[in-house]
Amino acid sequence: MTSHTPPNDAHPYLRAASAGIRRHTRALALSDAAPPRQADRLHLDVFHAHLTALLQLLDRLAETTRPPYPAAGRHLATAHTRLWQATSEVHSAFHLLPADTAAEEAEASACYPERLPEGPPVLTICQRHLAAGHVLRRKTTPTDLRPHTTACVR
Repeated sequence: MTSHTPPNDAHPYLRAASAGIRRHTRALALSDAAPPRQADRLHLDVFHAHLTALLQLLDRLAETTRPPYPAAGRHLATAHTRLWQATSEVHSAFHLLPADTAAEEAEASACYPERLPEGPPVLTICQRHLAAGHVLRRKTTPTDLRPHTTACVR
C-alpha cells in the first residue's frame, strides 16, 4: 500500500510521519522470528508526543475550517476531542507501566535533570499533557470531554 507522492506534494512531512507510524506498527507485529515487543514507558512517551502534535494540527485545522464550513469544522472539533481522550489514556497507561530503573538512572545521570528547565525527562510527558489539556479546556466544555458510549442502553 505504498503511494507515490507527486513532485508538488503539499504535505510531505505529514506523509512521512504517517509512513513512520505504519512502519513502526509493522515492526511491532507478531513474527515467528522474535517475540512481540511490549510497550515501555519510552515508547508511550514518544507516542504521546506524536498524539499531542496531532492535537495541535487538528485544532488549527478546525479553526481555519469552521468559518467557511461550519459543519466540517464541528466534525474536526469532535475529532480533536476524541483524540484528546485517546491521548489522555496513553498518558495514564504511561504511569501504570513499571519504570525501567536502570534506564532512568542512566538517563538522569547523563543529562543532569536538575539543570534542565523542564525538569527530569520522566516529567516531560506530564508537562506536555498539561499544556495540551490547558489548550483543550479553553475551547471545550466538561460535557464534551466525557467519554461517549456507543452501546445501546436497554
